[in-house]
Amino acid sequence: MHIQRLLILILLPLFMFVMGCSSEASEPTLDGVGLLIEDTIDDQGWNSKGYQGLLNIHSSLDVHVDFREEVNSRYDVISATNAFIDQDINLIFGHGHIFAEYFSEISEDYPSIHFVSFNGEVNGDNVTNLEFDSYAMGFFAGMVGAASTQSNHIAAIAAFPWQPELEGFKNGAIHMDPNVDVTIKYVEDWTDVEKALDYFDQLKQEGIDVYYPAGDGFHVEVIEQVKHEGLYAIGYVGDQSDLGEATVLTSTVQHVDQLYELVAQQFKAGALQPGNHTFDFSDGVISLGSFSPQVPTDLKEDIEEAIDAYIRNGTLPNEE
Repeated sequence: MHIQRLLILILLPLFMFVMGCSSEASEPTLDGVGLLIEDTIDDQGWNSKGYQGLLNIHSSLDVHVDFREEVNSRYDVISATNAFIDQDINLIFGHGHIFAEYFSEISEDYPSIHFVSFNGEVNGDNVTNLEFDSYAMGFFAGMVGAASTQSNHIAAIAAFPWQPELEGFKNGAIHMDPNVDVTIKYVEDWTDVEKALDYFDQLKQEGIDVYYPAGDGFHVEVIEQVKHEGLYAIGYVGDQSDLGEATVLTSTVQHVDQLYELVAQQFKAGALQPGNHTFDFSDGVISLGSFSPQVPTDLKEDIEEAIDAYIRNGTLPNEE
């Protein structure tokens, strides 16, 4: 089944179950859609997928869209919101967790706008937060990494300690091989390529041969270096097998671009609910990407069976 159709079938009840609208209430009109991004849209990862989601909305719903890059403060958010209002935009996506706080603070001042953030926590009658539960995707990535290492030492180069996929990565690796060493380095920034590559150079000297660059502003550059050194990587946010099938064992993929389109459809239908909503493999918005030919068939089948079981019953292999 096409992923977008699957998303609609799975997520439509979630957005409608607390609808409780009276028959007299008028449905909102989707006049335009705005997108706020912390950095830029050309990171080949998280931000690029958000921008692609905006383009999907423009194409499928034939509605005006606009975006602002490098929005990093409350002042920036208010300024961009006012500019969007001048364009009759009434659905605004903040593409990251920092927007949850800003949207919650200003939402009462903009009752005609519905705000949508990601991976944060919100309150307000016209604010929705969509959170990817990324622990499991990290867990399966850790399983692949532990099964693929020749040095018995793998590493994640991450942006921030709060990322749930990091704990998942470590636990998945240990489940696959209790003797594997797992190192995690924190760049403390999504886009600091220089620091991420410095960490890679340090870790390479330690003999680490499998890397999980969990930062959407530096992941591509790290994978390119991993490929140059003849080592292995696990892609992040998008399917990055195109960076090198012999290098990228698999990828942890978040289908945020398709979720964007669904959310806009729900808003247009009057079914988009405020509050905090979580999504995972079972919702069709997280998956693993293509497997490298370097991954043995039996390992690929074991991982796929574990994912299927997790989708069915919500149980990870270490919980069985």
